[in-house]
Amino acid sequence: MDNILKIENLKTHFFTKNGILKAVDDISFNIKRGEIVGLVGESGSGKSITGFSIMGLIDAPGKIVSGNILFNNHPLLNYTPDQMRNLRGNKLAMIFQDPMMTLNPVLRIDTQMIETIKAHDKTISVRNAFEIARDTLGLVGISSPEERMKAYPHQFSGGMRQRVSIAIAMLNKPDLIIADEPTTALDVTIQGQVIYEMQELCKKTGTALLWITHDLAVVAGIASRICVMYAGRIVEQGSVKEIINNPMHPYTIGLIKSVPSQNKRGEPLHQIEGMVPSMLNLPDGCAFHDRCNQATNNCKNSKPLETNFSKTRVIRCFNFER
Repeated sequence: MDNILKIENLKTHFFTKNGILKAVDDISFNIKRGEIVGLVGESGSGKSITGFSIMGLIDAPGKIVSGNILFNNHPLLNYTPDQMRNLRGNKLAMIFQDPMMTLNPVLRIDTQMIETIKAHDKTISVRNAFEIARDTLGLVGISSPEERMKAYPHQFSGGMRQRVSIAIAMLNKPDLIIADEPTTALDVTIQGQVIYEMQELCKKTGTALLWITHDLAVVAGIASRICVMYAGRIVEQGSVKEIINNPMHPYTIGLIKSVPSQNKRGEPLHQIEGMVPSMLNLPDGCAFHDRCNQATNNCKNSKPLETNFSKTRVIRCFNFER
């Protein structure tokens, strides 16, 4: 399979009055055509900023300071603003955690969806665009989609607005969808339906999907590979089976043990000791060392480099479990 997306040593920093915040600090991974990759980590680990960096949505005081983002072998960092606008919503789409980042509050849903289609296909008729939009709304579980097309965003619940934003991302069958916590506001039944439809989209059209989440249970059910992120860095990559059944990085092990289903009934829930360090004041060595029960002096003084443990497994740790 060809790589739809290849990220090489990406660094996205925010230059604030209090110092440099290294939100994304030297990460590398790729996504192949039709593949679903999960990007997992605690809040504040840099997952969403990774998505915004790919989409070209980093504004001052933020800046991509180095690295490459290759989309269909084209370097996105060389694209002009106009080229990025033509790409977004067409070949490259994003589902935001807050649906109101996608939806215009003063336009009806049909207007917004039809404009999204016609912006990238001038030849399509309004009627055909309406039918595509209506059918896509039905796919994400909105009943009576033809009627609901005439509504405004404020007439939908938060969960329904999120389903509309998911439908908009799916409209043009993009090469890559970046989904930032897309099902957090949805109930379990609709969540399952949306995940199924997105999996089917990837299978049928070859669309690749980067699923950003803190929920290991969801990503284990949808993704084929997982990248685990901590304090701006990817600390472990591998297949879902490898990561879930045989985690090697101490942080990944802690995350999996923290899933409630991993705890015996009646016993206290497992938690990772300590707090995530401030991204403005990261320690000299491994950012996880003061929460890690395997840390040595080497971990405190030196940053671990990526180790290719196997063809599919990448670890950033001095003392990972084999």
